Amino acid sequence: MKDIEDLFDQSAQWMPLITEGATNLVIGLVIFFIGKFVAAKLAKWCEHLMLKSSVDKAVVGFSTSIIYALLFAAVILMALDQVGVETTSFIAILGAAGLAIGLALQGSLSNFASGVLIILLRPFKSGDYIEGGGESGSVDKIELFHTYLKTPDNRVVIIPNASMMNGSIINYSREKTRRLDLVVGISYDADIRQAKQIMEEIVAADERILKDPECVIAVAELADNSVNFNLRPWVKSEDYWNVRADLLETVKYAFDKNSIGIPYPQMDVHLHKEGS
Repeated sequence: MKDIEDLFDQSAQWMPLITEGATNLVIGLVIFFIGKFVAAKLAKWCEHLMLKSSVDKAVVGFSTSIIYALLFAAVILMALDQVGVETTSFIAILGAAGLAIGLALQGSLSNFASGVLIILLRPFKSGDYIEGGGESGSVDKIELFHTYLKTPDNRVVIIPNASMMNGSIINYSREKTRRLDLVVGISYDADIRQAKQIMEEIVAADERILKDPECVIAVAELADNSVNFNLRPWVKSEDYWNVRADLLETVKYAFDKNSIGIPYPQMDVHLHKEGS
């Protein structure tokens, strides 16, 4: 009987501690889940605010990821503090663990550092058509570790930021104008002056081709099978591909109409019959 009374006495002593611990655990969980929800909402609100302020979409995505990560880390620390974990010691342990993890994940840290450099140096912005990391496409967004490109056929290419920054980046959209570099070959029997005049008339008739800088039309090479012209008009960057296709088509029709041949590679084979 006495043992049962002792057991009840001990239970009565431990009950407040158990109740307090359970209460703190529940409150910690509530802080965690509500804090996570609030962090996501605040990050979304910051994203909306930056987009409304005409901040580049790529910068917005990167900044939003950092804001959410910092807020989420603060929520975890608050939840642990409520449960009773010494956050000072936890931060020290987390720092040591972070060092070990950082050594193991050097590639990811390199991607993060490269992402920061992309945001600071701004070699490209959202919507630019670029070539980098062995791929090409329009920049969709930049995140902590990856850059997202959309190809013309609507594929999404995810490139590690380190790969993007460690190689050459060609930005086709940064400048407002671009030069078309076309090589047009005519047969040796054709009239060079007539061919040049036809191309000049085609260029003058296309309003999308800029007058300044002036278009260059000049003989570039007396090749094996043709006389090659350099046709180099300047256009707005957004008109590049349309003008290129239309110009080639129009030149072909005009040359056909004026009997100016566009030769293709040929080879003359001479056969000799040996005597018996």
